[in-house]
Amino acid sequence: MKPGYDAIMSKKRIIITGATGLIGRKLVAELRNDYELVIFSRDPARARAALPGAVDYVAWQPAEQGPWAAAIDGAWGVIHLAGAPISGGLLGKRWTPEYKAEIRDSRVIGTRGIVNAMATAQQRPAVFVCASAVGYYGFYRDNTPLDEDAPPGRDFLAQVCVAWEAEAAKAEQLGVRVVRLRTGLVLDPDSGALPQIMLPFKLMTGGPILPGTQVYPWIHPADEIGLIRFALEREDVRGPLNAVAPGALANRDFAAILGKVLGSPSWLPVPEFSLRIALGEMADLVVYGQNAIPRKALALGYQFQFPQLEPALRDLLNLSH
Repeated sequence: MKPGYDAIMSKKRIIITGATGLIGRKLVAELRNDYELVIFSRDPARARAALPGAVDYVAWQPAEQGPWAAAIDGAWGVIHLAGAPISGGLLGKRWTPEYKAEIRDSRVIGTRGIVNAMATAQQRPAVFVCASAVGYYGFYRDNTPLDEDAPPGRDFLAQVCVAWEAEAAKAEQLGVRVVRLRTGLVLDPDSGALPQIMLPFKLMTGGPILPGTQVYPWIHPADEIGLIRFALEREDVRGPLNAVAPGALANRDFAAILGKVLGSPSWLPVPEFSLRIALGEMADLVVYGQNAIPRKALALGYQFQFPQLEPALRDLLNLSH
């Protein structure tokens, strides 16, 4: 039975930025039947073609203010995922000073503008779910457990996350419930980092990235979407929330499981110096890690669909168990 006019009109309106990205596309598919979605995009026509079903597509770019701000007035929630790619895959842009500034400004200024729009709205959103990253905790080579109360790091990405979250947290002063979603490595076979990680294994040259002790906090897309919805709809979720599976692994164990799933050798180590030559400072993303743990999600009762890596990979790659 199709919902009537009253049911359609009673749907809550949600603004989504970053909707055409890896997570955004899946999120729109998850939410569009239950909410009125308004997609903020640099290219609204492209977003409309790629993501049908939203009630509006609004031209937006990271800025402290703009005509798009009017769309936030009356929205029940905002999910803010937009930001320049950190890596664009392991073959993506190097971290030049100019690109590092773009990484930072796209997040900090973009978030500041969203909160500025909330401040001027007559009817402010009830909830603001803002992306962040486990990079908040800084880089580690060991398995130090890092829950949401762990202090921030001091490296470039950590300081980006600190500034990013500080802008988001300002919405709390406006009476908006704010969730800062600290996401780990989102596993997707077609985009993001996983295709680059799998490539050497497919060429039968896979193995751990030295030193191999660094922990990779990962998450299946189904749980990333699940946690965003959890943060959106549960009024007791607020503040930082680690969006990572409970089964984080050291890189050498991650490589061994990936090799097993792909039926490929996983013994050929990749030395750090070769990555430094190829990637420059961006090599920090793979030679360091963070043992981020989802303490808050588990304490609040979130049930992970894929808490362990091997079943997650087999599901994503459509392989039998």
